[in-house]
Amino acid sequence: MTTKSRAIEAASNAFASRGFAGTSLDELARELGFTKQTILYHFGSKDGLLEAVVVDAVDQLIEQLTQAVTDVDVGWPRVESVVRAAFALAISEPHLLGLLREVSRLGSPRSDVVLELLAPLVSAAVNTLTEGMAEGVFRRSDARILLVSAYAAVTGVVTDAGALSAVGLELDLRVAAQLRRVVLDFLRAALSPTGAYALSQ
Repeated sequence: MTTKSRAIEAASNAFASRGFAGTSLDELARELGFTKQTILYHFGSKDGLLEAVVVDAVDQLIEQLTQAVTDVDVGWPRVESVVRAAFALAISEPHLLGLLREVSRLGSPRSDVVLELLAPLVSAAVNTLTEGMAEGVFRRSDARILLVSAYAAVTGVVTDAGALSAVGLELDLRVAAQLRRVVLDFLRAALSPTGAYALSQ
């Protein structure tokens, strides 16, 4: 692994767990075993490092979600496949969604990079939902509102350890499976063209 990729991986974990403001380049450099100047040489600044971390995280997210819809029928099977992929990613790489949540919290201009990179993926998802609604596969509603609600549900439940702890839960495979089922049931109810649906198994 190169110095640059090591720095991106370490910073991704640090920004997700300690926050952007709570992460010191000096501390990060000590953890990696090289100097702060080495980080600045590769990224120019702390914001430059954040941008590189975000690009890497979004690339991984897009790759996973794109694979999830490849050769999957449109309609509910595709929605379910995307949700399952998002939860799988949250379990295998928990810092990724935590990082995106942190960057969104920072607001513009730092969050603008995420919005720009995710724009094609979001547009494709909105188009898929809108087309499904037009064809009667899904209930008619605002696809953008539905999408942001689903995003908030997934990122919220898997990145907010405090909220889980407050209700006596700790994220593990069993809890993640239960949370995924709740999110899928929510989406099935919201998308059902008849308003009636069967709870997922």
